[in-house]
Amino acid sequence: MSPSQTIEGIYRSHSRRVLATLIRLLGDFDRAEEALHDAFAAAAQQWTEETIPANPYAWLVSAGRFRAIDHIRRRTRFDAARSDIADSLYPEGEAMEIAESQEIEDDMLRLIFTCCHPLIPAEARTAMALREVCGLTTEEIAHAFLIPAPTVAQRIVRAKNRIRAAHIPYEVPGKAELPERLAQVLHVIYLVFNEGYSASSGPAIVRADLAAEAIRLGRLLLQLLPDSEVEGLLAIMLLQDSRRLARTDVAGDLMLLADQDRSLWDRGQIREGLALAALAMAAESVGNYALQAAIAAEHARAETSDDTDWRQLVTLYDLLLTASPSPVIELNRAVAVSMRDGPAAALSIVERLLHEERMARYHLGHAAKADFLRRLGRPDEARQAYETALSLCQQGPEQAFLRKRLAELDDTARQ
Repeated sequence: MSPSQTIEGIYRSHSRRVLATLIRLLGDFDRAEEALHDAFAAAAQQWTEETIPANPYAWLVSAGRFRAIDHIRRRTRFDAARSDIADSLYPEGEAMEIAESQEIEDDMLRLIFTCCHPLIPAEARTAMALREVCGLTTEEIAHAFLIPAPTVAQRIVRAKNRIRAAHIPYEVPGKAELPERLAQVLHVIYLVFNEGYSASSGPAIVRADLAAEAIRLGRLLLQLLPDSEVEGLLAIMLLQDSRRLARTDVAGDLMLLADQDRSLWDRGQIREGLALAALAMAAESVGNYALQAAIAAEHARAETSDDTDWRQLVTLYDLLLTASPSPVIELNRAVAVSMRDGPAAALSIVERLLHEERMARYHLGHAAKADFLRRLGRPDEARQAYETALSLCQQGPEQAFLRKRLAELDDTARQ
């Protein structure tokens, strides 16, 4: 592997943690982002196959902070006050054992809590977190939430300005404040995991680094605040991630749940996830994540696709819809209904959902409709729905899967 390929891989796996630490050290989002880019530019210039550091994370944090100090000093007349600012960013003799610092381990959680601070407008929190924690572009975030990219960019700028103007602390709040901040933080960690479990765009279906980071953050949060919803979220992530190796074949093509080689599922993760799901469902108050964990547990327990208890899954989706109405949840329920009652019953549900403006732009809704039509023996309508799904999809393996379905329809028509 060439140094440039190595650096690209390190950027994917380390850049968000490096950014989180630089934000803490430099005290400013924009300055930290500039330092992050400077650090990777320096790595591209200096690293060779023989000089790639054993701890690239520590090297990049150190390089980024040094360059931030240099920028500050060059941009000022170096009066005493400015000198103090620069010196405070890197006190002489400070140990740089980055990887061994407990503070560093918490930097990603600090970043999430900062992005989710109540003083930041609600519509900006998620966009800010996806940009800073996941590294998604404004265009990717806009596509995920079906809103214009300039709107996303404006929300992120306003959030950063609010953090700066209100002096929002870069910290995990005390235990007394944790419960009231929990829901938004859990939501962001789940979004991080979902981007790792099923990337919104690009050539690969999975970003294992993001999924692993979300699971790590879930474990850390459970230590800070034992709570049934944290247990539920961690259970969901473990149970879904247990299928990672089976979700694509050797060629990288997408494998549907029913077609996966279940011998590849991680049984250790499944055992841990099932235990956490049981704890979450046994709590005095059962929340959304506990119910989603129970749904994931039903799939994990099934030895084969035919063993799946679709009746129980529909019941769980009914409970989840009551607790948290959502067209995406209703779409997932429709898939379970199609397995319990047949595709005709599910098709009417999906067709109603696709009349909603947001769902009309959601490729998985059209893909589900296409599948139901295919199973009902209506190939022309199925082809149209697959083509619509393909036009809306930005994820490489999913696009390949949709093209495969279209080719299968064409083959059937020629027979």
